[in-house]
Amino acid sequence: AVARELRKLIAEGEFNLTKQEPPTFGQYAEKYLETYANTRCKYSTLVGYESNLRCHLLPVFQHKRLDEITRAEIKEFIADKAKTLSTKSVQNLVCLISGIMANALEDEIIKANPAARMGKHLPKRDRRHKINPLSREEAQLFLGKIKEHYPAYYPFFLTALRTGLRLGELLGLQWGDVDFNGRFLEVRRNLVKGRITTPKNHELRRVDMSGQLADVLKRLKTQRKIQAIKKGWGEVPPWVFVGENGQPLDPDNLRHRVFLKALEKAGLRHFRLHDLRHSYATLRLSKGDDIADVSHQLGHSSVKITWDVYYHWMPGKKKSEVDALDDQTDQHPPAPYTHPAQKKEPAESANPLKFLVAGGGFEPPTFGL
Repeated sequence: AVARELRKLIAEGEFNLTKQEPPTFGQYAEKYLETYANTRCKYSTLVGYESNLRCHLLPVFQHKRLDEITRAEIKEFIADKAKTLSTKSVQNLVCLISGIMANALEDEIIKANPAARMGKHLPKRDRRHKINPLSREEAQLFLGKIKEHYPAYYPFFLTALRTGLRLGELLGLQWGDVDFNGRFLEVRRNLVKGRITTPKNHELRRVDMSGQLADVLKRLKTQRKIQAIKKGWGEVPPWVFVGENGQPLDPDNLRHRVFLKALEKAGLRHFRLHDLRHSYATLRLSKGDDIADVSHQLGHSSVKITWDVYYHWMPGKKKSEVDALDDQTDQHPPAPYTHPAQKKEPAESANPLKFLVAGGGFEPPTFGL
């Protein structure tokens, strides 16, 4: 009788024993963005996730159930994307799908993460190929053209080349972050797509100002007070670098209307605005500055990152160091070898201890003393 009653309840669905199918990748990815990425990731990272999902991952995996996605399919996906995308872009895609699947594994939706440990299947990345820094002469030429044709933007580009700040950190710089007495800047925020976020690695850092940069920013602050009155802003904007409306500079306008045109006027090769940061690093390291200090000023999470990226700009990594082996051998020939059995004891007159003992003026101490 009990069994009959249980079967009846089961048939009526009272115990909810019907097995639920795992969600599709598209369904779970949307949930992942809303619950995990939206609360734990920076805004710029979230925007990148949304773009990578829309353009690359969803067209391939959107309608597949999470438990149907295999490791072989992800390998095939990597190989296909490596044909048209950069190594870094492919790595970002794999990191995203791996993060989504890892979250599904934690939620006990799948039994294994098919995108885990894919490093050996990724195309090799040489970060040095992405670096296109300016030499000291090129940097001076570039700044000269900025000062001549776009003087209002000269303080911005000088700060970029003298501090190595990222674009978002430059745009987010406020006057309260500038210490003229201590001659340093405090990097407190990052301005990306109009939103204020924390700096990369979520850490505040201090960046030293050169004397020239400090003087330029002092004059800019004075000019900003006059500009605020003329423009009718009411008060001086808190931002160090602003446009005609007193708001932070627009990065797209800065890049296309000033930066690229200045390159053309200077007759320089094309490079990215981010390469001004690389120029700061390579110029400092090439003159022998401490790599730990440069790494801290750049805001790298470890010195190893700085070393891996800028190794070829470190001084002394030239053939002259190898040639020094030959020079040392020629100039300092090794001393002739003397067999231990042939060594002669020094004369007694050369031993001050024996001399003093013989003269009665000194008695050697005991071993204990």
